[in-house]
Amino acid sequence: MKRTAFFISDGTGITAETLGQSLLAQFENIQFSKLVRPYVDTPEKARSMVQQINQAAANDGYRPIIFDTIVNQDIREIVAGSEGFMIDIFASFLAPLEQELGAQSSYTVGKSHSISANANYMERIDAVNFALDNDDGGRTHHYDKADLILVGVSRCGKTPTCLYMAMQYGIRAANYPLTEDDMERLQLPAALKPHKHKLFGLTIDSDRLAAIRHERKPNSRYASFAQCEFEVREVENLFRKENIAYINSTHFSVEEISAKILVEKGVERRLK
Repeated sequence: MKRTAFFISDGTGITAETLGQSLLAQFENIQFSKLVRPYVDTPEKARSMVQQINQAAANDGYRPIIFDTIVNQDIREIVAGSEGFMIDIFASFLAPLEQELGAQSSYTVGKSHSISANANYMERIDAVNFALDNDDGGRTHHYDKADLILVGVSRCGKTPTCLYMAMQYGIRAANYPLTEDDMERLQLPAALKPHKHKLFGLTIDSDRLAAIRHERKPNSRYASFAQCEFEVREVENLFRKENIAYINSTHFSVEEISAKILVEKGVERRLK
């Protein structure tokens, strides 16, 4: 079965998409065509949206699912006239929350993702810059300012994990690729030893690592299964010897890897 899902908002659409995606993920046997439609903030855009929804209904033979965070009631009423099944995320949660808190919500467009409402916005931007400046072991003299330092073999997911933690939580994360020399000596590089309490290891299945490296440097020693197997084995030995916590990143998303690391290291998430 194929169904179309729309994530519609008169703001960024991030809230509608995030919650809607989480809910749809529970229906593994249904194939969803997912369409994000932010800034539907005029009657003209709303009427155009109705046409898209109705066309999807005609094509699929089923009414589309609509997750919306439309604050403007006039615009929402236009979209509600479509042939879609609407789930008003704000109404579903704000009404009982208003009752519990004994206060009215502001129903303001873009409130959760605006700079003015986000005290940690600049902190997250600074964390992203820190992750970029301290990527791949390029610099080590700023490690005293790091919240975390990810270590592991090349191409095991350190950089995207650091950037995700920076963008999402304002975590200052550096990363350092362990080299063949480090593995042969089976000891931490000198630059890492003073910061051992900040280290967290990433590892990966050898065949997956070989496939990733092959895309970057086909038919090279760097990408060979034998080399990847050697590096992964020795790095895991190093982690165990130095008592460094680590996880295998092969079957986890960046979001899952980040959450596991922060829980393991006891680093507080700085929510947006």
